[in-house]
Amino acid sequence: MGKKVTVVGAGFYGSTTAQRLAEYDIFETVVLTDIVEGKPEGLALDLNQSRPIEGFETRIVGATTGPNGEGYEAIEGSDVVVITAGLPRKPGMSRMDLLGVNAKIVRQVAENVAKYAPNAVVIVVSNPLDEMTALAQIATQFPKNRVLGQAGMLDSARFTNNVAEELKVPVGSVKTLTLGSHGDTMVPVPSKSSVNGKPLAELLPADKVEELVTRTRNGGAEVVALLKTGSAYYAPSAAAARMAKAVAEDSGAVMPVCAWVDGEYGISGVYLGVEAEIGAEGVKKVVETDLTASELAGLKEAAEAVRAKQADVADL
Repeated sequence: MGKKVTVVGAGFYGSTTAQRLAEYDIFETVVLTDIVEGKPEGLALDLNQSRPIEGFETRIVGATTGPNGEGYEAIEGSDVVVITAGLPRKPGMSRMDLLGVNAKIVRQVAENVAKYAPNAVVIVVSNPLDEMTALAQIATQFPKNRVLGQAGMLDSARFTNNVAEELKVPVGSVKTLTLGSHGDTMVPVPSKSSVNGKPLAELLPADKVEELVTRTRNGGAEVVALLKTGSAYYAPSAAAARMAKAVAEDSGAVMPVCAWVDGEYGISGVYLGVEAEIGAEGVKKVVETDLTASELAGLKEAAEAVRAKQADVADL
């Protein structure tokens, strides 16, 4: 115990992430911040009152933050900071449509994280994900291994769920993997996907796998279109919370995340969705997996698409 984790942004995504982190009962404190006055404090009070029922001791602290960094002292000494702040998508919007507005928000948050929690591992979930992860690293000036993004965990979970529903099998029997960017250049890896150890290709025809891949790539938009307002948060918060848990426990768990790639797969100098070992210092190492020629080509294509956009964020 004694660990402290902060979730910046108390919307559905942030508040659900805070709930999951508190219910793990591995942190002493979960701090939830927001710019809407009273909202994080109200949610924290409500969450604290659930402790006797759910049987966890982690204390949740709410803090309203201001435009000039007021209130950020509440995050002081955090071991992990999850940045969910920013606007969600509306129906018909791509993740990239959020770039300009969310860049300002993420930069301001990142600068305050650097000031008050200089040793934290930062997990970014604000969209567009790959670009905001790069921006958070630039704004904090943290070593690149201590800034990572949540994407592959969620995309792989969506892919797994899609396969399980298609084949009517338990989700626990399905393993899938997605790499690349969180968006159009997402690279699902069918060669590393299996059901009860059997390769996916043996169980489904290629066109059906492609259909599930497309559904996975559009997984967020599918939820947004149904909700009409706001975007997904149950699955995304589960993914972010698991990443924070791996950092807090220094577990070394291998997870698909958005990490700085420097030479792996023949790709250098870009934040990209890859598998990585996660621990107390953030990304311990990027784990290279054997890819088919077309999967590797897809990953390199994703890297170049993301690289072009990440070059622009430094000025935002």
